[in-house]
Amino acid sequence: QVQLVESGGGLVQTGGSLKLSCAASGFTFSRYDLNWYRQVPGKERELVALITSTSTGSITNYADSVKGRFTISRDNAKNTVYLQMNSLKPEDTAVYYCNANGWRGFNYWGQGTQVTVAS
Repeated sequence: QVQLVESGGGLVQTGGSLKLSCAASGFTFSRYDLNWYRQVPGKERELVALITSTSTGSITNYADSVKGRFTISRDNAKNTVYLQMNSLKPEDTAVYYCNANGWRGFNYWGQGTQVTVAS
């Protein structure tokens, strides 16, 4: 079955860095778009970064709030997608979720990993 398992969250000071990982299994990883979302209590889940499938060029895009600070990447050999987060701010505090989606309604989520940025 499809599984997405995030890791790498934690507590960091303002200005610090974290690298999130999402290990995938149960599907042909390179064929699907991969996304990082985040959510804080009482707010809708927000798309932070995306990287398209390898066949479409692994194109990346970012929310305006994280452009220049976050970098999404994928390693198809390891079936893993990463989110490098630099210059973290308290407003980046959230639960971060990995998502894989694609054709025929393929849409799966990880369980989330907490990121807390202390001021």
